[in-house]
Amino acid sequence: MTRSCWVVDLSALEADASQSQTTLESQLEALQCHFTWDLETSESLLLRRRVNLEDIGTEEGNSWLGHIYNLRGFVQYKLGFTKDAQSFFNKAAEAFSKIRNADEGPWLVVNYGNLAWLHHHLGDQAESQAYLSKVNALMNKYPSPSQDELHPEIYAEKAWTLMKFSREQKKDAADYFQRAIRMQPDMVEWNTSYVLALMYASNHSETVVEADLLEKMRLANEQDPENLNLAVYYLNQRAKRGEEIEEEAFELAKKMLKNPLSSYSGIRPLLKIYSCYLSIDEAITFVEEALRTHPDERYLKKCAAHCYKWKIIYFRDSRPEKSVIDRAISLHEEVIALYPHSSFLKKIDLANMYKQFNYNQDKSEQIYQELLESDLEPVDKQLLYNYYAKYLYYNQQDSEGSLRYHMKVAKIPLKSNYRENSITILKRFRDRGRSHMCREIEEFLTNLQEPL
Repeated sequence: MTRSCWVVDLSALEADASQSQTTLESQLEALQCHFTWDLETSESLLLRRRVNLEDIGTEEGNSWLGHIYNLRGFVQYKLGFTKDAQSFFNKAAEAFSKIRNADEGPWLVVNYGNLAWLHHHLGDQAESQAYLSKVNALMNKYPSPSQDELHPEIYAEKAWTLMKFSREQKKDAADYFQRAIRMQPDMVEWNTSYVLALMYASNHSETVVEADLLEKMRLANEQDPENLNLAVYYLNQRAKRGEEIEEEAFELAKKMLKNPLSSYSGIRPLLKIYSCYLSIDEAITFVEEALRTHPDERYLKKCAAHCYKWKIIYFRDSRPEKSVIDRAISLHEEVIALYPHSSFLKKIDLANMYKQFNYNQDKSEQIYQELLESDLEPVDKQLLYNYYAKYLYYNQQDSEGSLRYHMKVAKIPLKSNYRENSITILKRFRDRGRSHMCREIEEFLTNLQEPL
């Protein structure tokens, strides 16, 4: 055989390999899984989501355990931990097998899709193709009840993922849950999560929800009475309507102490109920009792830090006792250590406590300087600059420095309460005409870019 024949044959082989790779990639793109759902994957957000998922807990009986492991696997992959990712995807398959009491089913479509993508990225195309074949086999064996829609198991997992992963996609999550429930109405946990997603999406979780949604919450609470998280949110909405809820709140607290106090337990919204409708001291008594029962629960310490912050900042008529301030500060320091990658807000809270009570002004300044030098998302920069501007004005009597930080907030073209607040303060100084920066502020506001 001549040399030219070898070249032609080699080229043909390369062409076949390239075509095969293109076909594999197009099949992967068509999958329904975390790798194709267009989830935001900035490092700071991924680190926060990882912490949130860890705080959900993995206790037996959690009906979302398979979904939790799937999402944790995706997050770990995106953060560069491929071995952890594969371990979590394998745990997801095991969890589904236990929960569904079956070795296979349509609930594995997303999991196998994730594994197909993972092996593709690892360069193991044969294993990737094997998982693609498993996905196709499952979809043929368990077709969707509705020809024009995805299988309800896929809708439910996508809905749960969006609800946990994205603040902006709660409405999409509710819509996907609704589609899943329409085809498979007997899944109680889907309906519970659907109602919670509706509440989050309505932007009324802090106010009174509409009567229709309240009725949905009532029905879901009847169908899923062991879900204390839902029970607390439902109780909160009833309290907002003027109902007496004290006894029910105490009963929920007793039940809660018997269970693992993860972020799915309802502990945080229950503490908010205590604070708003009973007393902040009752909330602190309860959370301290919970800490004695569950001393190693990281999320519970975070909730306790919230309670003490509420007491010394929002519920005080006079300077709190030193023991209360000491406890608040020690809890915040402990929580910051427990959440090294997601304690941005807690650091600001701690800095504010230090400055508010003249506790340690040098420490407050040190925290602010470390945060100012860190790599932050635009929305976090706005919050930080706004708080630091007020710190400079009220604690350092640095009016010019304060105004320049308010200008930094406003310069970030992202709509937020912090931007609006800083612009309002800048306009107030401009209108008073007492600052040598009035003309500069006027020019700055005139040229200000509209927010996104």
